[in-house]
Amino acid sequence: MKSSQLCAAIRCALFVGAANTALITTSTFAEELGVEKAVERIQVTGSRIKRADMETASPVTVIDASEISASGVTSIDQLLQKTTAASGAMTNPGINNGSGGNATINLRGLGAQRTLVLVNGRRMINSGTGASSTVDLNTIPVAMIQRVEVLKDGASAVYGSDAVAGVVNIILKRDFEGFEMNTSGGISGEGDAEEVGIDITMGTTFDRGNLVVGLQFMDRGDASQADRDFSDCPISEKVGEDGKPELYCGGSSYTPNGHIWGPDGESLQGNPDGSWHEFSDSDKYNYSEVSYLSTPMKRFNVTALGTYELTDYSTFFSEVMYTKRWSEQQMAPQPVWFDFTYEEWMGDSLIEHGLAYGDELSYGRRMTDTGPRQFKQTVDTFRTVIGVEGELDNGWSWDTSVNFGRNDSVEQLANLHNMGLIQEDINSGTFNPLDQDSWSQENLSTYTYTEQNSGGSQSLTLAASLSGELFELPAGYAGFAAGIEKRTDKAWYTPDSLTSQGMANDPRVEPTSGSYDVHEAYMELALPLLADAPLAEHVELSTAVRYFDYSTFGDDATWKLGLTWKLNDQLMVRSVASTAFRAPTVDELFGGESPSFDQVNHSATDQDQAEVTVGGNEQLTPEEADTLTFGIVYEPSWFDGFSVTADYYRIEIDNAITKVDSQYIVDQCLGDDGTPINTESALCKSADISMDNSGRIKFNNTLQNIGAENISGLDINLAYSFQAAGIDWRANLDTTFLNEYEVEVTGETTDYSGLITGGIGSYAEVKSNFSLTASGSDWNATYKARYIAGMDSASCLSDPSACYAPSTPSIVYHDINGSYNFSETLTLSGGVNNLFDKEAPYYTGNNDSNTDPYTYDVIGRYVFVKASVAF
Repeated sequence: MKSSQLCAAIRCALFVGAANTALITTSTFAEELGVEKAVERIQVTGSRIKRADMETASPVTVIDASEISASGVTSIDQLLQKTTAASGAMTNPGINNGSGGNATINLRGLGAQRTLVLVNGRRMINSGTGASSTVDLNTIPVAMIQRVEVLKDGASAVYGSDAVAGVVNIILKRDFEGFEMNTSGGISGEGDAEEVGIDITMGTTFDRGNLVVGLQFMDRGDASQADRDFSDCPISEKVGEDGKPELYCGGSSYTPNGHIWGPDGESLQGNPDGSWHEFSDSDKYNYSEVSYLSTPMKRFNVTALGTYELTDYSTFFSEVMYTKRWSEQQMAPQPVWFDFTYEEWMGDSLIEHGLAYGDELSYGRRMTDTGPRQFKQTVDTFRTVIGVEGELDNGWSWDTSVNFGRNDSVEQLANLHNMGLIQEDINSGTFNPLDQDSWSQENLSTYTYTEQNSGGSQSLTLAASLSGELFELPAGYAGFAAGIEKRTDKAWYTPDSLTSQGMANDPRVEPTSGSYDVHEAYMELALPLLADAPLAEHVELSTAVRYFDYSTFGDDATWKLGLTWKLNDQLMVRSVASTAFRAPTVDELFGGESPSFDQVNHSATDQDQAEVTVGGNEQLTPEEADTLTFGIVYEPSWFDGFSVTADYYRIEIDNAITKVDSQYIVDQCLGDDGTPINTESALCKSADISMDNSGRIKFNNTLQNIGAENISGLDINLAYSFQAAGIDWRANLDTTFLNEYEVEVTGETTDYSGLITGGIGSYAEVKSNFSLTASGSDWNATYKARYIAGMDSASCLSDPSACYAPSTPSIVYHDINGSYNFSETLTLSGGVNNLFDKEAPYYTGNNDSNTDPYTYDVIGRYVFVKASVAF
């Protein structure tokens, strides 16, 4: 990002004679004609040292308020997830199964838990549902954002845990004056996923301070998988008569009217009249008919920021944020399964199909009798910061603050069935599973219930810092920053009583509860080494070190070493080497065991989901990482308005906290005939894999420090600003090239670069965003193109010929937006996303909706409008 762009984004005023549109470098004080000129100094994400020079050794991308407003987004995740540095699995409205209504950002695809989210340079509370390990970006009020700074570099030495892949620092409006109101609406080309919103921002400045207050409300509707051609039924594959794979509308083998598996491979489908027939692919249940393609949500937010000058040299500041979210997901009726002994009192309907009394049977049923599963979340998130900042007589600045956050969630899941009670009644002879009348809605009312779970997180941080200039060197002043922090985090999750007792159909879910304390101290130095020398207009060495002591595992330290070498006004070279760490979260340490249903493929079953027991591990230790970035910034004098930046990155993670890939466990521990193999290996002993009569695969897969991850690539940005035909033009091209993403677990290494998976999203080798903006005196218009390179399906690597779609094509999305200022008070804007209604691609081994909603747009063409009033 050009320093001039960053400078504009934060409205900094630098007085250095004639403005240099290339790289701006300025000493803290300048003597000109005997007059000392003060220069405004600010903090840039990645450093706690206030400086006038916007360029640091770390690559930072800035998204300003005007870009956010023009994009029409109502939640900042909608913009951040489209950046080229984001990949992997990121929860969003298109994730119906398991999202809990949350929204996250995943830099480099290394996991949302390895991306640190800050608000005004301080930690945001982990939020969302349950004992969350990540920040729910729904809690951030879009209308209050002044800019977002994305640091694409490890920054643990500066910010502590979690800053492994990078940092997203959301800066809120602190000096806003006046009144602004925005009303917005949007709808898809299919007439669904409609969205309306209204926000109000008010600010005033008085003698000794200022106050800014923002209110925001958003209501988003749903879209159904049944209303899109690519998702209206679950696509399955089979071998055709020509020996090649072909597609058919498949679904689940847990079907209405029941499905029975016998001891000798019998497979029978129930009929409404109580009879049975041989099960076939045509009997599979289409669970897409009632599943959401895009999930609905309502959200209310109130935010207030204020300052008050206590003395001429000290200022009280405060931040308060509160968000309430109501979100929903809807999935097909519950699939239930149980085993029972076939007895005479159940009738003779199975005798003609070769079964006999006394046979042990497995029974599966899709509970269309009572309706779809309805998930609802009510989430409250509160965060407040209070503190005092000031300046000493020697010019050093200081601050002390208290940062408190709390997140509380209640989750409800309707139309579940107490299978423990049904099983008891089968055993006692009062519930006949083979009688269709037993499954009538009226009879099932006794067994139907709504599950309610609660959870949350709480964090308290006490911090104090000091920064300034230590001494003068021949090339300038040495800057420093130092501070201490104490943080206490705790989290909890209390499952429904029936679920925690194992009385529901799914396996037992255990509660989660735990906490930890951490004491930290850090110091950072910026040392100017050369200035105004041949090929060294300015050279600066930066370094930082952080010591931490956790109550859960002990103490350690991380460090950072950076160098910026500005050769002249046109060219600068920069590099950072650092270590990073991520401490295990409360959920990872103390999370109770619970079931997860993961996508797997195996020749012995046609079920595509395995029942996997997951959970925390109190013996976990921190992840450790080595990071390296190296880049150049070039703004040629012979090409006015043009700039290019290129940054190479490499991140190597050891002791990674992970669970083994579920497909890998199935491949290693289950033979072709469905019986366990390699039972003496540590992996398979721990997994304890098995398969029941219905073909459902079951195994254990709790978290462990057993992984290593290495990722490297190149970020390139080209920017050009010019004037033509009386119009201001700005073109920008961001591209990320992924060289490798190797994940090693239990000695097995997989390179995910260029792959798309069924569970952890995609890792395109090339992602590119292009934008072209034209601006007049009272209007502007922007065209954007987003490119995602084609990828190979991870589930087809061993035999691509066995897959109907072993890869995805390259995809380009086109967006347009524009605005017109009718007066100083009124502005109308709008746009169209996915202008050409590009359909999400199908691939073998897909995640949901026959595609990957982590990566691709599932809504299609989307139109939005907005009216803004300001005075």
